[in-house]
Amino acid sequence: METPDAAELCFPQLLNNSCRKPMVSQSDALLAYILLSSISLLTATLNLLVIISISHFRQLQNPTNFLILSLAVSDFLVGLLLMPVEILITETCWYLGDHMCALYYIADFIITSSSVGNMVLISIDRYLAICDPLQYTTKVTLDRTKICVCLCWICSVLYNSLILNYFLTRPDGQNSCYGECVVILNYITGTVDFFFTFISPITVIVVLYMRVFVVAVSQARTMRSHIATVTVKRSVKVTPKKSEMKAARTLGIVVVVFLICICPYYSPALVGEDIEASSSSSLIVVWLLYINSCLNPMIYAFFYPWFRKSIKFIVTFQILQPESCNASIM
Repeated sequence: METPDAAELCFPQLLNNSCRKPMVSQSDALLAYILLSSISLLTATLNLLVIISISHFRQLQNPTNFLILSLAVSDFLVGLLLMPVEILITETCWYLGDHMCALYYIADFIITSSSVGNMVLISIDRYLAICDPLQYTTKVTLDRTKICVCLCWICSVLYNSLILNYFLTRPDGQNSCYGECVVILNYITGTVDFFFTFISPITVIVVLYMRVFVVAVSQARTMRSHIATVTVKRSVKVTPKKSEMKAARTLGIVVVVFLICICPYYSPALVGEDIEASSSSSLIVVWLLYINSCLNPMIYAFFYPWFRKSIKFIVTFQILQPESCNASIM
């Protein structure tokens, strides 16, 4: 017969090495499980709709939307893989073994880094579209965009494999007890990761979008001003199209929401503390980072008529009709 203390352990047979189970009431645990599972399902479903829409309808297959597609893939993986595993880590002990723990965290770091990389590419795309509209179509092609996206994912895999090299060789080396899944970056590795995954990309994103904002405000003032007809005609040639400006505004909101969600996660590094990913990490901070993946398709649905129209095609199964890929969505 187990003692009360043993019953609270993740592995009662290991009295000296086992972690203790989280002390949470069954009603609170059930409520949290239902809520977080619903968010996970919603995230995966909405981003799957984005992936199907852009992949299926030819009218949507342009460089900007391909970047949105890449971001939707990373967000879909967050909802499909990272959120469910995070629920397991939060609500109970880790029973899947050290190798699955290592696999989870390498996937977590790769997906997060690729999301950051996609945000940088989106910012560059909007910068070129708004600030250099005459050269945009020649500089930004679908093939070049595909190459950049592939390089983003490849670099993310290689970079995080290097960052987590020690953890991958000894996944249990940082566990304080048996039944825990945790990775802690040391000072040097954490500083490098903080610079390449947060400081550098965030700086690029902010600088580029500030430039986009300045140009957008300048263009708006020009359109409202009473200037000579010749000047107006001359300025129209270099003025970004209305659709490009709208895309810049929508994707700017996506970028701002992303910054709001990711900054709390890296805030410990700003004060010189270690960034620890484990069951003891702040739930609010971790889930705020993950929930960003659910917010992105909601922003698309609110600002992009083509996304709402494509959803209607998908849920009514019109997408299964012959030549539906050529349907007018824009």
